[in-house]
Amino acid sequence: MKRKFKFKILTRNTLCLLRQISHNASSSSLPLRNFHAPTNPNLHYQAKAFAFPSLSITETARFIHSIPGGDQIRQFDRDPDNQSATEVQQILENFRASSAQEIELALDQCGLVLSDDLVLNVLHQNQFDWKLAFVFFKWVSKGGCYSPGSIVYNEILDVLGKMQVFDELIEVLDEMSRRKGLLDEKTFEVLLNRYAAARKVEEAIEVYKRRKQFGIENDLVAFQALLTWLCRYKLVEVAETLFCSKQNEFPSDIKIRNIILNGWCVLGNVREAKRFWKDILSSGCKPDLWTHGTFINALTKRGKLGTAMKLFRSMLDKGYNPDVVICNCIIDALCFKKRIPEALQVFREMRERGCLPNAATYNSLIKHLCKIRRMDKVYELLHEMEQKKGSCLPNEITYSYLLKSLKRPGEVPEVLERMERNECSMTGDIYNLILKLYVDWDLEEKVGYTWDEMEKAGLGPDRRSYTILIHWLHEKGKIEDALYYFNEMISKGMVLEPRTEILVNDMNTKLKEREQEKKIPTEEDKSRRSSQSKRNKLRNR
Repeated sequence: MKRKFKFKILTRNTLCLLRQISHNASSSSLPLRNFHAPTNPNLHYQAKAFAFPSLSITETARFIHSIPGGDQIRQFDRDPDNQSATEVQQILENFRASSAQEIELALDQCGLVLSDDLVLNVLHQNQFDWKLAFVFFKWVSKGGCYSPGSIVYNEILDVLGKMQVFDELIEVLDEMSRRKGLLDEKTFEVLLNRYAAARKVEEAIEVYKRRKQFGIENDLVAFQALLTWLCRYKLVEVAETLFCSKQNEFPSDIKIRNIILNGWCVLGNVREAKRFWKDILSSGCKPDLWTHGTFINALTKRGKLGTAMKLFRSMLDKGYNPDVVICNCIIDALCFKKRIPEALQVFREMRERGCLPNAATYNSLIKHLCKIRRMDKVYELLHEMEQKKGSCLPNEITYSYLLKSLKRPGEVPEVLERMERNECSMTGDIYNLILKLYVDWDLEEKVGYTWDEMEKAGLGPDRRSYTILIHWLHEKGKIEDALYYFNEMISKGMVLEPRTEILVNDMNTKLKEREQEKKIPTEEDKSRRSSQSKRNKLRNR
């Protein structure tokens, strides 16, 4: 049966049917999605939805079976919290263009029994749509029989911080402060992460300073966390300045120095990394395995494999036994330089020394072996990973390399089934990778179904998903459909990639030109109208 996405806005009279609709979802071949294109004054054209045909029942079952946790998906409706979350999500989708008051009125009529699990489920499903998530959160936190715990507050802080809407984030934080006892270590971790990601340095430092105000100690671990988040988002110079200001307080801590060294290395600034490496040596702090590994990693990333190999061999000469992280750096660098036989030699040597490989070790080899199409060796290593299990068990990165190497659509379910057997969960990145594969193969049905499954799993669509779809629809000449999904994307508060913004402007220009062409009569139209006018005059005589 062909399936098309519907567009309608539910009235209040339909609210009483929502439970019945959700209950019947599993037996219907039509999706429980009611789309309506949000208005945008910057667009010249408001587009209709692109209709994805459905998969057959057999194909649907095969796809679901191939997803890790497929049994849980089939049990979804038996879980009260999941069932209620489905109903809430249905309301939020249908009232997307409505005011907050109308959404809250619709939610009031549901008679939901709220719990942290239910609220977290809904917030997770709307992690890329902060407006809906925030409206729902404000509704559940109004009081009554249910009072959200720290875990719920931390989740909405993370959603708002991820989308960089800090006024709303501060509003939630103020409410947590008033209620007392809600701020914990996770709260400060979320705040440091999101402020650093937005490059709001002063705010991140202020969060660290305010820990004492809420009865949480500003110890060495807390300071390390602050420096870690700053360095993660390339604010290394700020982090090192803070470290220098606190040297009297934390004089000989190698972990802090490792964080700064890693920051310079991740930034790709080998000159500063070398300077800081020498500072460590002169400070009297003895470098540990992590220090060596960080510096070796920086050298390999900048193509200085010779220097990295010398440092690696010198570690062995000095009695250090390089750990799996250091060996992985060397193996990956050798593979990148297409020196795969040498990489396999290091792989064998590390096992002989008792240094056990992990999934990252195998992933480095598999990644580069896939590139040169040594698929026999790839599947030999994959089988070895599956046999060893534990830290060697294939993960989403392993399967992403396998998916990227595929040449035929029929091979995708095989990889997904292998993921399920090894209990590797689907991720947003894997969904986007599958979406991109089906787009490249121009398989409309598979694209539509992947989109639906990603949405149901709460793993998207994110900015990457929309970018893939919009560009594909544009290439197919479906400009109106591409603009529909652009509308949906910006209604969720997502920021366009520069190339997508250029594309959207181009599509609007083309649509404008089409409309103008329709208004300008051609010579043939003029001739036809002139002839018709003459015939009318003759009749009137």
